[in-house]
Amino acid sequence: MIELDARDRSILRLLQADAGITNADLAERVNLSQSACLRRVNMLHERGLVRGTVMLLDEKAAGLSGTAFVFVTLDQQGRNSLDEFEAAVGEHPEILECYLLAGTADYLLRVVYADTADFERIHRNIVTRLPGVVRVQSTLALRTVKRTTALPV
Repeated sequence: MIELDARDRSILRLLQADAGITNADLAERVNLSQSACLRRVNMLHERGLVRGTVMLLDEKAAGLSGTAFVFVTLDQQGRNSLDEFEAAVGEHPEILECYLLAGTADYLLRVVYADTADFERIHRNIVTRLPGVVRVQSTLALRTVKRTTALPV
Protein backbone atom coordinates (compact mmCIF):
# COMPACT_ATOMS: atom_id res chain seq x y z
CA MET A 1 0.00 0.00 0.00
CA ILE A 2 1.29 3.44 -0.96
CA GLU A 3 1.29 6.02 1.81
CA LEU A 4 -0.36 9.29 0.83
CA ASP A 5 -0.55 12.60 2.61
CA ALA A 6 -3.56 14.92 2.52
CA ARG A 7 -2.20 16.86 -0.46
CA ASP A 8 -1.61 13.67 -2.48
CA ARG A 9 -5.18 12.62 -1.73
CA SER A 10 -6.48 16.01 -2.87
CA ILE A 11 -4.50 15.74 -6.09
CA LEU A 12 -5.88 12.25 -6.74
CA ARG A 13 -9.48 13.29 -6.03
CA LEU A 14 -9.19 16.23 -8.41
CA LEU A 15 -7.55 14.14 -11.14
CA GLN A 16 -10.20 11.43 -10.81
CA ALA A 17 -12.90 14.07 -11.26
CA ASP A 18 -11.16 15.71 -14.23
CA ALA A 19 -8.02 14.12 -15.66
CA GLY A 20 -7.82 16.97 -18.16
CA ILE A 21 -7.24 19.62 -15.51
CA THR A 22 -4.14 21.66 -16.26
CA ASN A 23 -1.18 21.43 -13.94
CA ALA A 24 -1.55 25.17 -13.26
CA ASP A 25 -5.19 24.74 -12.14
CA LEU A 26 -4.36 21.63 -10.15
CA ALA A 27 -1.46 23.35 -8.39
CA GLU A 28 -3.65 26.30 -7.50
CA ARG A 29 -6.44 24.07 -6.15
CA VAL A 30 -4.04 22.15 -3.87
CA ASN A 31 -2.00 25.22 -2.91
CA LEU A 32 1.33 24.15 -4.41
CA SER A 33 3.72 25.66 -6.93
CA GLN A 34 3.30 24.25 -10.42
CA SER A 35 6.68 22.50 -10.29
CA ALA A 36 5.96 20.90 -6.88
CA CYS A 37 2.55 19.78 -8.07
CA LEU A 38 3.96 18.24 -11.24
CA ARG A 39 6.62 16.41 -9.18
CA ARG A 40 3.89 14.93 -6.98
CA VAL A 41 1.78 13.86 -9.95
CA ASN A 42 4.82 12.26 -11.60
CA MET A 43 5.66 10.48 -8.32
CA LEU A 44 2.12 9.09 -8.12
CA HIS A 45 2.56 7.72 -11.66
CA GLU A 46 6.01 6.28 -10.90
CA ARG A 47 4.80 4.55 -7.74
CA GLY A 48 2.10 2.81 -9.78
CA LEU A 49 -0.91 4.44 -8.15
CA VAL A 50 -2.01 6.06 -11.42
CA ARG A 51 -2.38 3.43 -14.14
CA GLY A 52 -3.40 5.73 -16.96
CA THR A 53 -5.68 8.49 -18.12
CA VAL A 54 -8.88 7.84 -20.05
CA MET A 55 -11.83 9.73 -21.46
CA LEU A 56 -15.20 8.44 -20.27
CA LEU A 57 -17.91 8.33 -22.92
CA ASP A 58 -21.63 8.62 -22.31
CA GLU A 59 -23.14 5.25 -23.23
CA LYS A 60 -26.52 6.64 -24.30
CA ALA A 61 -24.92 9.31 -26.48
CA ALA A 62 -22.81 6.53 -28.05
CA GLY A 63 -26.01 4.59 -28.86
CA LEU A 64 -25.54 1.99 -26.12
CA SER A 65 -28.56 2.54 -23.89
CA GLY A 66 -28.64 -0.90 -22.27
CA THR A 67 -26.52 -2.57 -19.61
CA ALA A 68 -26.68 -6.25 -18.74
CA PHE A 69 -24.96 -8.17 -15.99
CA VAL A 70 -24.30 -11.69 -17.20
CA PHE A 71 -23.38 -14.58 -14.90
CA VAL A 72 -21.42 -17.27 -16.71
CA THR A 73 -20.72 -20.82 -15.57
CA LEU A 74 -17.99 -22.85 -17.27
CA ASP A 75 -17.80 -26.61 -17.77
CA GLN A 76 -14.35 -26.71 -16.11
CA GLN A 77 -12.46 -24.47 -13.71
CA GLY A 78 -8.90 -25.56 -14.54
CA ARG A 79 -6.29 -22.88 -15.21
CA ASN A 80 -6.27 -23.54 -18.97
CA SER A 81 -10.07 -23.25 -19.18
CA LEU A 82 -10.07 -19.99 -17.24
CA ASP A 83 -7.21 -18.55 -19.31
CA GLU A 84 -8.94 -19.48 -22.57
CA PHE A 85 -12.24 -17.94 -21.44
CA GLU A 86 -10.56 -14.74 -20.22
CA ALA A 87 -8.56 -14.32 -23.43
CA ALA A 88 -11.73 -14.70 -25.51
CA VAL A 89 -13.61 -12.15 -23.36
CA GLY A 90 -10.88 -9.61 -24.10
CA GLU A 91 -11.66 -9.81 -27.82
CA HIS A 92 -15.19 -8.40 -27.49
CA PRO A 93 -15.63 -4.65 -26.93
CA GLU A 94 -19.28 -5.14 -25.90
CA ILE A 95 -18.01 -6.81 -22.72
CA LEU A 96 -16.80 -3.89 -20.62
CA GLU A 97 -15.94 -5.75 -17.43
CA CYS A 98 -15.28 -9.35 -16.43
CA TYR A 99 -14.88 -10.64 -12.87
CA LEU A 100 -13.84 -14.09 -11.70
CA LEU A 101 -16.24 -15.04 -8.90
CA ALA A 102 -16.38 -17.26 -5.87
CA GLY A 103 -19.91 -18.66 -5.77
CA THR A 104 -22.37 -20.43 -8.00
CA ALA A 105 -21.28 -18.71 -11.22
CA ASP A 106 -17.68 -18.54 -12.40
CA TYR A 107 -17.74 -15.07 -13.97
CA LEU A 108 -19.74 -11.87 -14.00
CA LEU A 109 -19.70 -9.80 -17.18
CA ARG A 110 -20.93 -6.24 -17.67
CA VAL A 111 -22.19 -5.89 -21.21
CA VAL A 112 -23.49 -2.82 -23.04
CA TYR A 113 -25.91 -2.99 -25.93
CA ALA A 114 -27.99 -0.72 -28.17
CA ASP A 115 -31.40 -2.42 -27.95
CA THR A 116 -32.96 -5.81 -27.29
CA ALA A 117 -32.05 -7.11 -30.74
CA ASP A 118 -28.45 -6.11 -30.14
CA PHE A 119 -28.45 -7.82 -26.74
CA GLU A 120 -29.87 -10.98 -28.34
CA ARG A 121 -27.02 -10.85 -30.90
CA ILE A 122 -24.43 -10.47 -28.13
CA HIS A 123 -26.01 -13.28 -26.11
CA ARG A 124 -26.35 -15.68 -29.04
CA ASN A 125 -23.20 -14.89 -31.02
CA ILE A 126 -20.72 -13.89 -28.35
CA VAL A 127 -21.47 -14.88 -24.76
CA THR A 128 -22.81 -18.39 -25.38
CA ARG A 129 -19.94 -19.10 -27.78
CA LEU A 130 -17.17 -18.17 -25.36
CA PRO A 131 -14.94 -21.16 -24.58
CA GLY A 132 -16.32 -23.56 -21.98
CA VAL A 133 -19.65 -21.79 -21.34
CA VAL A 134 -22.37 -24.14 -20.11
CA ARG A 135 -24.75 -21.70 -18.40
CA VAL A 136 -25.59 -18.03 -18.86
CA GLN A 137 -27.93 -15.99 -16.69
CA SER A 138 -28.53 -12.34 -17.59
CA THR A 139 -29.96 -9.50 -15.55
CA LEU A 140 -30.85 -6.27 -17.33
CA ALA A 141 -30.34 -2.96 -15.55
CA LEU A 142 -33.38 -0.70 -15.60
CA ARG A 143 -31.56 2.44 -14.47
CA THR A 144 -28.12 3.35 -13.19
CA VAL A 145 -28.44 4.77 -9.69
CA LYS A 146 -24.71 5.23 -8.97
CA ARG A 147 -21.66 4.64 -11.08
CA THR A 148 -18.21 6.00 -10.55
CA THR A 149 -14.65 5.25 -11.49
CA ALA A 150 -13.28 7.34 -8.61
CA LEU A 151 -11.67 5.44 -5.75
CA PRO A 152 -12.23 6.77 -2.22
CA VAL A 153 -8.77 8.19 -1.50
